[in-house]
Amino acid sequence: MAKEKTLEDLFHDTLKDIYYAERKILKTLPKMKRAANSEGLKAAFDKHHAQTEGQIERLQQVFELMGKPARGKTCDAIEGIISEGEEIMDEFKGSPALDAGLISSAQAVEHYEITRYGTLKRWATELGMTDAAKLLDATLQEESQTDSDLTKLAEGSANKQARAK
Repeated sequence: MAKEKTLEDLFHDTLKDIYYAERKILKTLPKMKRAANSEGLKAAFDKHHAQTEGQIERLQQVFELMGKPARGKTCDAIEGIISEGEEIMDEFKGSPALDAGLISSAQAVEHYEITRYGTLKRWATELGMTDAAKLLDATLQEESQTDSDLTKLAEGSANKQARAK
């Protein structure tokens, strides 16, 4: 008879999901930077790339705290979000709306990450994994700040440029 699944099993499974997602995002950010028109957006993608490297390291620490190997599992959600972003890059290439589309794609990624890290932090706390909760919270704060920064870029220039021409 199969072992009954627990919150710790769910935590580990979700950790593998976000680990896969972060590694996929790391590979996609340089493409988004190359596609971007504005220097501000290119810089935002560079900053997020560097943060993502640190976030992957934190995830590896959480796996270590659990005594498990850092291994990802295919995340269909991030695959879909990235696929939509690639469509925007193709369909809006060279248009004044490209940066607004890239920002919307990046925010879809951020919102996914925010939900995952928020959940993982709550579960880590519930499981008494204080050190893991702190690591996950650090990433959650970065993701929230990145989302806010992207909103400022959208409202400050990208949406106006997309509409103006």
